[in-house]
Amino acid sequence: MNPFLNNLQPYPFERLRALLAGVAAPEAFTPLNLWIGEPRHPTPALIREALTAHLDGLSSYPATAGTPALREAIAAWLRRRYALQAIDAATEVLPVNGSREALFAFAQAVVDPAAGARVVCPNPFYQIYEGAALLAGAHPYYVEQSPQTRFRCDWTSVPEAVWADTRLVYACSPGNPTGAVLALDDWQLLFELSDRYGFTIAADECYSEIHFDDSAPPLGALQAAQALGRTDWRRLVVFSSLSKRSNAPGLRSGFVAGDASILQRFLLYRTYHGSAMSLPVQAASIAAWGDEAHVAENRQMYRSKFDAVTPVLARVLETARPEAGFYLWARVPGGDDQAFCRDLYAQYNVLLLPGSFLAREQDGRNPGSGFVRIALVDTLAGCVEAASRIERFLSC
Repeated sequence: MNPFLNNLQPYPFERLRALLAGVAAPEAFTPLNLWIGEPRHPTPALIREALTAHLDGLSSYPATAGTPALREAIAAWLRRRYALQAIDAATEVLPVNGSREALFAFAQAVVDPAAGARVVCPNPFYQIYEGAALLAGAHPYYVEQSPQTRFRCDWTSVPEAVWADTRLVYACSPGNPTGAVLALDDWQLLFELSDRYGFTIAADECYSEIHFDDSAPPLGALQAAQALGRTDWRRLVVFSSLSKRSNAPGLRSGFVAGDASILQRFLLYRTYHGSAMSLPVQAASIAAWGDEAHVAENRQMYRSKFDAVTPVLARVLETARPEAGFYLWARVPGGDDQAFCRDLYAQYNVLLLPGSFLAREQDGRNPGSGFVRIALVDTLAGCVEAASRIERFLSC
């Protein structure tokens, strides 16, 4: 067996099951599960209809690079969304089977597993970054996100010796779990570091379309690069998907876009890996990327939930509406996030995720400790009821 498998840590949801082992939730309360970031709004009819209308495509092997029509639909969306002056659908866009799969596979293709190779990622973080680094033979380095940095990565805190060994940086904006959005200055510094040390940037943007001000959507990495005159996208690849944007997590459809030379090599890797998207899914994806009405409706549903829930929870927890995404990142009284989640479940049948499960201890600190992640993925009524129970729990 690959010895690197021994380095993988239990996934947060596995740790949550262990935390709750032997705990019986009260049957008097309907279960409210706000622990996992799984969109539960209905998948739009136009996606379902496009999928079923192209089932004859199941009789053909799809190309790993996807159809020209899908690549152009993605490129056209990128141009509209980020006002990109040019992005080449043939060489700078590649469909993938969801951003999770691609974020993991990317490290395997990009990282040279020489002794001491580093992968830098935010902390707290999406655990795929860590697993991808470990199985690529690299050592993760965690950049703390805290209230002091407005939950952004302070790239200047990374020692020069770490940067010298860094092969890949994962940047997540909007962030999971904090919802923080990187500003142009953040990207400028990261690009300058990439130029100096030669590492590749993997920009995870899967929450980019869940935001609160339609006149000022989150800045994207390609958009930032263009603003800074970096239109060749050198050493930059962005990742996005339809899971959150279009409420289609089961479709497993996303894309990577950016540096053509890197994508050429990544396509070679994926060709051997067998990572091709089926033709019916490609047809459904074309329909999704071409429509914004369902995305605007989706955002409004999340806005309504944040508007209703945040004021209630802010009375008993240290929290505020994020810049983007569908999570509330809340500091709990007493600082024991695991006990908080266990006791809330035991008393009120509401399930949240301890923040310490989403971070790693570095320099004696776990930046997720004392926080919980609350995923507002249930119905409006369900989220409001969960907030009410949390308030009662903390008011006892």
